[in-house]
Amino acid sequence: MILFEVDNGSDVPIWVQLRKRLVYLINTGHYKPGDQLPTVRGLASDLAINYNTVNKAYLSMIHDGYLTSARGRGVFVSDTAGADDETELEAEGLLDEFIAQCQEIGLSSWGVRKILAKRLRALDAERDEAAGENPPGTPKQGPKRG
Repeated sequence: MILFEVDNGSDVPIWVQLRKRLVYLINTGHYKPGDQLPTVRGLASDLAINYNTVNKAYLSMIHDGYLTSARGRGVFVSDTAGADDETELEAEGLLDEFIAQCQEIGLSSWGVRKILAKRLRALDAERDEAAGENPPGTPKQGPKRG
C-alpha cells in the first residue's frame, strides 16, 4: 500500500501529487531498487482515483528513470532511481565547471541554456533513433491537434 492521501483542496493535479509522493518514498529509501509497485488498477482502486491518473504518474516516472515497466510483470523501482546525493553533487560540480568555462569564452547564461538545451535535444533524438523510436529521416511528430 502506498502511503498517500489525495489533497482535494490543492491546485496541484492528483497525478502530480502522487508522483511527488512516490518520488519522495523512493528517494528516502522506503522503496528500494527492484521493489515492485502496485499495479495501476490496484493503486487506483486503493486510492479511489481514476486509473488514468495513476497511469500518468507512473508513465512520468518511467520517463524520468525512477521506474521501469516489464510487460506482464509490473512496475518496478529502477536501479538508478533516486541517485545518491554524492552522484548529484558530482554532476552539479561538473555543470558548474562547464558553465564557468562557457562564460569565460563570452557566453551569457541565456547562451549556455540555449546550447545545453540544443545538445540535450540532439542526444535524446540520437537515443530515440538508436532505440528505433524515430527511424532516420523520419520527422518527429508533435502533439496531434484536433
